[in-house]
Amino acid sequence: MTMINHTAIHSSRTRTATGALLFLALALGGCKTVAQDTTSNIPDDYRLRHPIVVEERAKTTEVFVGSQRGGLSATQRADVVSLGQDWLREGTGVITAEVPVNTPNARAAKESYREVHSLLMAIGVPQNGVLMRSYQPSDPRMLPTIRVSYPLIAASAGPCGTWPDDLASSIKNKGYLANKPYYNLGCAQQRNLAAMVANPSDLVQPRAETPVYAGRRTVVLDKYRKGESTATTYPEDKTKISNVGQ
Repeated sequence: MTMINHTAIHSSRTRTATGALLFLALALGGCKTVAQDTTSNIPDDYRLRHPIVVEERAKTTEVFVGSQRGGLSATQRADVVSLGQDWLREGTGVITAEVPVNTPNARAAKESYREVHSLLMAIGVPQNGVLMRSYQPSDPRMLPTIRVSYPLIAASAGPCGTWPDDLASSIKNKGYLANKPYYNLGCAQQRNLAAMVANPSDLVQPRAETPVYAGRRTVVLDKYRKGESTATTYPEDKTKISNVGQ
């Protein structure tokens, strides 16, 4: 007569049920997608979301030179002179002129560089302020140019056009329900301000005071000592309105 071990059968069924539940839990856990909130730490102030940074970057002017022409055109001379004048005002390093070699216009480019160098010397750029470098174009289809550049301190912001969230109401857009500004708001304003500022250091620190106008101050003090009015007097406008049409 066969004896049935009910304890062993019960234990086996328990292990089977436990394993099935564990497998089901793992399967459901694998199907669950956890949404990561990537914008929770974004500040509300647009000046902090899109800060203006002051950095050093290159300002470049490209001079196109044909293979059968040496020298510069009137427009190219004006471009070179303008770049040299800007360098005297804002340059932070030497002017680098990259001249192509082993190209159909290499000879003409070398002759044009001599004129570029002469123009820069004529407006006050020192001899050691210009550095010539040779380069081999990577794309033979492009016309090699003389690249004249120099480093300067400039302000920049952006890039703009980033939209991490939907602007409409959405379960993923927490900023919509909280009435917060969208991420790209204010980016264009910051970028335009950085492009328009004449001296980037003004964004970091104030300028030093300029000297007083001693001549005008003396006139005002003399009038004050005499008891006269220190206000500025303007001559009467004696011009007449035209009678035409009356």
